[in-house]
Amino acid sequence: MDAYLNGVRTASAKKPGEGKVQAGSLDAVAISFYQCDLFKGLRASTQVQYRRVIEDLRRDHGGKPFALLDKQGTKKLLEEKSGRLTAYNRRLRMLKLMVKHAMDDLELLDEDPTEGVTRKKHQATGFRPWDEGHIEQYRARHPSGTTARLALELLLNVGQRRGDTVTIGRQHLREGGSKIGLRQSKTGEWVNVPILPDLQRELALLPATQMTFLEVNGRPRSANGFYNTFRDWCAQAGLEAGLAPHGLRKACGRRLAEAEGSAHMIMAVLGHRTLAEAQKYCDDVNRARLAEQGMEKVRVMTRQGEK
Repeated sequence: MDAYLNGVRTASAKKPGEGKVQAGSLDAVAISFYQCDLFKGLRASTQVQYRRVIEDLRRDHGGKPFALLDKQGTKKLLEEKSGRLTAYNRRLRMLKLMVKHAMDDLELLDEDPTEGVTRKKHQATGFRPWDEGHIEQYRARHPSGTTARLALELLLNVGQRRGDTVTIGRQHLREGGSKIGLRQSKTGEWVNVPILPDLQRELALLPATQMTFLEVNGRPRSANGFYNTFRDWCAQAGLEAGLAPHGLRKACGRRLAEAEGSAHMIMAVLGHRTLAEAQKYCDDVNRARLAEQGMEKVRVMTRQGEK
């Protein structure tokens, strides 16, 4: 894993029978990009995401001379991802970064073949928020004391992404065990969240020697492994498909807004960097309240008209 994250692993990009990487090829530009300051300055998780897209490019095009890449060639590379908007946009972003590196650092290109090529727009729906009915249905299937129940209470009451949730343990307890404090791996923001009673009851049932709360076989879970396991727990509870761990993070934000918490309070718990992200929870709750109040006025007016 250290070799993978530090850009040493290149053998996987080579096809059987391939020899030394050719100078000036897409392979050579990719390897050089992995060693540049921009790439090394990224978070490890972001490096893995970038590398996955670039290695996909290298698989079929690694031996081609990068200096011959023109606008038509760029479009052909992107056409391979046509119909898959996210994959298209990710490949375009990596091409732009590699082209910039080839122009500024390697001096392989004089003109930018990606200039004027834009991202494809699509409506991102995001993860579906859990409502209170979903939460109670899950709790009814997974009783107190089970790992499945602890997972729900951690996600709902601490409000962190699954990548951080699977790492939470006794080392994150603060102020006599009354709070959970951690630095988010995605944003680097520090959060310090008071532990509510529903979560406190589950934590009290864990062995005092267990460091990581959601460990399996004595070891921390991976974020992807946890996602798949949690999806199975949801299916066991009879919940419809589409409900994911991130939806409980959104439910945490919704609950804060319903309790008349301010956008700044939501930012403090969820670790959002911008006010607009947190304000959306308040706006959604206020819109729902206004709809209820408005229809109540219609109901009263209708009753008065009947009288």
